[in-house]
Parts: sequence; structure tokens; C-alpha cells
Amino acid sequence: MAITDLPVLAMLRTRMQWSQARQGLIAENVANADMPGFRPRDLAELRLDRATGAPVGGTGLAMTAPGHMAPAGQAGPGTEARRAKGFEIRPSGNGVNLEDEMMKAGDTQADYQLAASLYQHSLTTLRIAIGKS
Repeated sequence: MAITDLPVLAMLRTRMQWSQARQGLIAENVANADMPGFRPRDLAELRLDRATGAPVGGTGLAMTAPGHMAPAGQAGPGTEARRAKGFEIRPSGNGVNLEDEMMKAGDTQADYQLAASLYQHSLTTLRIAIGKS
């Protein structure tokens, strides 16, 4: 087993990948803020198994390659349309709230930076522990 295959490092890598995917969806929501009928999407909250670091939860069918089609009613793995309150939907049918999207973008960026920092410090600690500083 390689050092980078430790569960804690796998969890941090998964968290960083999830944050990256969420930032992509947030950017898509902001880019479509003026498109009539557009509904914002967000990723389902990430849950990890503490023992293995693998994501937990029934995601059902998964797209394992870029050429795969998404399951019916689903735009991508783990994405779900956020239900906008009635007063948040504009007359054009667009439900994107830019303030909410910017708050989510900031939170996601902070989560990514925390996971990246913990990953880097974990690798540094492992190097020190094996005598390679």
C-alpha cells in the first residue's frame, strides 16, 4: 500500500474533488442567471466512510466516463435541482439568486483550501515520520 492510499488522504482528495465539482456547478448557475426558465443546481452533500474514505450513499447509476449519458432526470452524478422559493423565481422563470450563489462559492472555496492545507500537512508529517524531510 502506498503512503498516499491512507484513508485520511483519500478523504481529503475526495473532498477536494467534490469542492471542485461544486464550484463548477456554482459557476454554471451564475453564468445562466439571466436565462429564462433556468433552475440552479447544487451537489448533494458529501458523506464519507471514516474507515475507508470512500463516499457513502446511494448515488444509483453513475457516469464513469465523459461520454456516458446521465440517468433520466439527473444532470450529472450527485447533482440535484435546488428548490427555489416562490418569491425567488423571476417572472422569466429563472430561480438563480446571485447572493446565495456567491455565498456558496465562498464556502466551497474555504472548504477546498482547508482540505488542501490538511492534505499538504499530512504528507509533510508522513515524510517526517519516515525520516525524509
